Amino acid sequence: MSDEQPRNPLHGVTLKALVEDLVDHYGFEELGKRVKIRAFQYDPSVSSALKFLRRTPWARAEVEALYLGLLKERKSGNST
Repeated sequence: MSDEQPRNPLHGVTLKALVEDLVDHYGFEELGKRVKIRAFQYDPSVSSALKFLRRTPWARAEVEALYLGLLKERKSGNST
């Protein structure tokens, strides 16, 4: 069934990999400004972010949208 979403850029990307990539690119401080959740703002960690995002659909949607924007930026060559 892996052929169901061949054009979905999130297909096959784990939430952990997504969050780690965002942290590597933006850092927790900038992520906390872009997505207003405590797991990014106060005593941030990937594990606390994952726990929260798995239980909170609106926050996960915001993080996924930010990641999609990052992928688009990288594809266009505007990222360092």
